[in-house]
Amino acid sequence: MHKSAYFRVFFKLAEFAEVGKSASISDPITGALYLSVIVVLSKPPCTNGFYHVKQNCIDNNECAVDEDYPDDIGPCGEDSLCINTFGSFYCQCKDGFRSSTHAVNFSAETSATCKDINECLEDPDICGRNANCFNTSPYYSCICGDGFISTTGVEMFHNGDNITCRDIDECQEDDVCGQHATCVNTPGSYHCVCNAGYKKKSGKSDISGNQEQCEDICMIDKTICGNGTCHRGASGHYCACHPGFTNYGNNGSRCSALNCDDFNEDMNNLTERLLSLIDELLSSGPFNDNRKVSTFLDIVENALRLIGPFIQSPGTNISSIHTGKQYMFIKSSFLYPVPELELRVHKGADLPRGAVTVSSKHARVHMQLETAAGEPSYYPGFTTLSLLSYGNLEDSADGFFGEMKPPENQNFKINSKVVTATVSNRNTSHLSEPIKLTFYHLTQLNKTTHCVFWNSSEEGGAWSARGCSVVESNAEYTVCSCTHLSSFAVLMALYEMEDKFELQLITWLGLCLSLICLLFCILTFSFIRSIKSPRTTIHLHLCINLFIAILIFLAGISRTENRVGCAVVAGLLHFFYLAAFCWMCLEGIQLFRMVVLVFNTNFRTLYMLAGGYGVPAVIVAISALANPKGYGTERYCWLNLKFIWSFLGPACFIIIVNIFFFLITVWKLAQKLSSLNPDLDNLQKIKTFTITAVAQMCVLGTMWIFGCFQFEEHTIAMSYLFTILGSLQGVLLFIMHCLFSKQVREEYGNILSRCCAPQKKSYSEFSYSNSSKAHASKSTQDTGESHI
Repeated sequence: MHKSAYFRVFFKLAEFAEVGKSASISDPITGALYLSVIVVLSKPPCTNGFYHVKQNCIDNNECAVDEDYPDDIGPCGEDSLCINTFGSFYCQCKDGFRSSTHAVNFSAETSATCKDINECLEDPDICGRNANCFNTSPYYSCICGDGFISTTGVEMFHNGDNITCRDIDECQEDDVCGQHATCVNTPGSYHCVCNAGYKKKSGKSDISGNQEQCEDICMIDKTICGNGTCHRGASGHYCACHPGFTNYGNNGSRCSALNCDDFNEDMNNLTERLLSLIDELLSSGPFNDNRKVSTFLDIVENALRLIGPFIQSPGTNISSIHTGKQYMFIKSSFLYPVPELELRVHKGADLPRGAVTVSSKHARVHMQLETAAGEPSYYPGFTTLSLLSYGNLEDSADGFFGEMKPPENQNFKINSKVVTATVSNRNTSHLSEPIKLTFYHLTQLNKTTHCVFWNSSEEGGAWSARGCSVVESNAEYTVCSCTHLSSFAVLMALYEMEDKFELQLITWLGLCLSLICLLFCILTFSFIRSIKSPRTTIHLHLCINLFIAILIFLAGISRTENRVGCAVVAGLLHFFYLAAFCWMCLEGIQLFRMVVLVFNTNFRTLYMLAGGYGVPAVIVAISALANPKGYGTERYCWLNLKFIWSFLGPACFIIIVNIFFFLITVWKLAQKLSSLNPDLDNLQKIKTFTITAVAQMCVLGTMWIFGCFQFEEHTIAMSYLFTILGSLQGVLLFIMHCLFSKQVREEYGNILSRCCAPQKKSYSEFSYSNSSKAHASKSTQDTGESHI
């Protein structure tokens, strides 16, 4: 029997007992039953949540559903769950619902009710992109928006089903836009665009659906071309103008009466625009491709031939968008000159005759007008001659020499502006009378020159000397004679120093000896305490920088296979050689301060480090940012020839500064030595230091002076001097700063005596040695040098 049935029986018995109290019990059965009820009711009651079964209290399941009342909502109310516990129960809202008190568990006695959760409001992105959220009771549903469909094809889904909404490509349907229109799909929709040459009668090019069809533009508006005939082409409609009318080449424009003045003005503007475009194109950087150079020159030549006949006689001179004026503009921290065009025009029925010269800032062409006009039978009534000088095309065209081979031990280099010469005569491949071109050199050197033209048909494009010869040449200009017209330039042959075995042998032996001697210098100035001073600190850092520079030189000067690695090697050599010069400059300044300003005045070590390493670091950083391609050449990991002055410039400046300081130092020293100065010992030491510093500067500075002559021909003597002095720098510094120093020699002797005779010295010898060292230390504590 169910518990609830027990309760109903229990209540019936209680009711019967109440009746029995008021009735007379004469019936024995009734009396027995009455007594039984009295006995049952007289038992002690169970607590709430329990009921009696055979004198035991059993838990009452308040959440049980009565079979007779299956639709009963239970004690917790609608949309809730009743959870029985031992002696009690509690309530929870069903999934998708939340209690009005926001409590997870609540009691039936409270006023809490369960309300539906609106997931669409609480998480607007619950359905993902391109989907709409619809709340239901309970839960929610996701449905893709218009123009989208779920990836699985189902209509409704939930978050977590791994379903997204993808766009429906309406343009895949057949004939969705109708004829003469193109369908363009968009996310969730699409639109139709009329094809070229078609539009709607309303004038719009976009249409929606098939409500309005696209029609031929020429049929919609038959007067669209004005004084011309409208035609439909692949790229749209175009107008064929009637005789005497023009649209100046704008095919879609109306045809109007031809105005020659306006046309000439337009052609001048077009010419200026052409030069401006050439300007912008060349300033963006070299082409690095001979085919691009060929295409560029062919386009320019054809454009000049087309523009020439429409320019008013006698012609024009245009250098930029500012007519008649050449200007410069800044691009990537470099100055580029703009193109310069000189154009001559002769119009008339008669064939022109006589000589004509067209010139620009960088070149000049001289020829006969008959050559420019061509054969009399083909004379069109005008003659044009143009000369265009490019701003910096030589950077793009340099290095493409085709079959031209430079002389032995020489390299070709463009030494003039590239110019293009064109005439109205179409047959210029074989001129009956040669023309003369004068080129002004970019670099004024007495070198062997070659007159060349750009041959587009040779392996994609290359310089060629065929048909051109040198008439006259000096350091400033070269005159060329050519039997055809094209784009021209002048090449010069640069001397290339031979890799002689003797020079290589001297270099490697000298550098190895220098490394050994510099190592001795570094150990000497680092570990012998008696000679330590600001002066020897300068010597130490000078030797360290030269040691590292020579080591990098031996290890990486020829490692050109890796461009990045080669550039790093060149940058390190640039830094350490400049650092050596800076420490040499600090030595000159230190001498100047000691003699001219105050005796025994020394730099702080921090200031010396900042000057010795900070200055070269700044110079190298600026050089690398300004021209990163200047580090590394095809043969060596050193500075490019055009970029060498980023090293020689600071080095020469330091040499000049040191010469100035040394001259003043020697002059002041001579005055002090000639006066009755009691501190003669100090003066003698400064005199010695000055001599060694001047000798050091001669060793380091003279080497690079000889190095400057390496770019000229027939400098084999300079090459040997440069190689010998450069490779033996470390040896010479060791001799000057160590072997010529009496105190250093004494220290070397003491070290050798201790190594060769390790026996214990007598007391007198020890005392004499210490006193000698103390005297030597005292005499050199300010300068760290002794007499030579």
